[in-house]
Amino acid sequence: MQTRPLGRTGLDVSRLCLGTMTFGEQNSEAEAHEQLDRAVAFGINFIDTAEMYPVPPKAETQGLTERYVGSWLKQRRERDDVVIATKAAGPGLDHIRGGPRLTREHLFQAVDTSLERLQTDYIDLYQLHWPDRSTNFFGKLGYVHNQEEDATPLEETLSALKELVDAGKIRAIGLSNDTPWGTMRALQLADQLDVPRVASIQNPYNLLNRSFEVGLAEIAHREDVGLLAYSPLGFGVLSGKYLDGAQPPTGRLTLFERFKRYTSPEAEAATKAYVSLARDYGLDPAQMALAFVNSRSFLTSNIIGATTMAQLESNLASESLKLDDEVLDAIDDIHRRMPNPCP
Repeated sequence: MQTRPLGRTGLDVSRLCLGTMTFGEQNSEAEAHEQLDRAVAFGINFIDTAEMYPVPPKAETQGLTERYVGSWLKQRRERDDVVIATKAAGPGLDHIRGGPRLTREHLFQAVDTSLERLQTDYIDLYQLHWPDRSTNFFGKLGYVHNQEEDATPLEETLSALKELVDAGKIRAIGLSNDTPWGTMRALQLADQLDVPRVASIQNPYNLLNRSFEVGLAEIAHREDVGLLAYSPLGFGVLSGKYLDGAQPPTGRLTLFERFKRYTSPEAEAATKAYVSLARDYGLDPAQMALAFVNSRSFLTSNIIGATTMAQLESNLASESLKLDDEVLDAIDDIHRRMPNPCP
């Protein structure tokens, strides 16, 4: 398993990261532990979760994912050989802390609650799940300025995170679902206020959504704020299992109507092209899609997720798959013809 530096933290993380957002909804505690055991045995040392998980987010299950990871950590008794990342929810989910914000009060409460659920004394990477300001994320392309927005100042958020780092509760911080402006502003404030420097940014990235390349890839390289790529298979769409109207009974898009980001006619057309390309070269479509993400120079880690052990094994196999220049050129040709159908 290849490893890459996590920003300038001194931590090295595996190129594949195990995502856990199905734990507590589509996966039981026993299944979660089985996935975690297999991932670590394969060489993964990086586990990503969030206080709002599992998805879809709802009050009845909120926090179960962290609890399942926590019970696994307690059983292992080997905390220091894994890097645990979790996230604080931003505004919009009233069942979390009565409406989560990224204020000092909310962050202190969120960290303490996550530590309790995870049954650990520290969090290696603590991420802001989405910004506490009006901006374009979760598929929104156009930016519309809101002069009257009630945003928590980023200065307050970063200062609170510094206190939590100084207290030993978190080791490093990261962003998620953020923009080039948000990333550069956080880096600027780190210099000005002597607060922690963001180490990573967790944004969507896959064959159907390469928007990270436009503004954030350069920042990733020049500022050592690498990408933690989520949805590398576009909710499983890039495996080809949903093509031509197929609805596998246990598929996320079949079970949960809210996940529409990768289901447009444009997405279907592009997916068909990528799946056909993979099959022309004798490749598994899902493994090709993951190997493409793995190959990106601005990537820190690729967050894979699975609901079955067979899916996990397939995802793990992508780590050793190296796409040759002919396949990469063909991928870029499809991208030029059908760019970013699912931003």
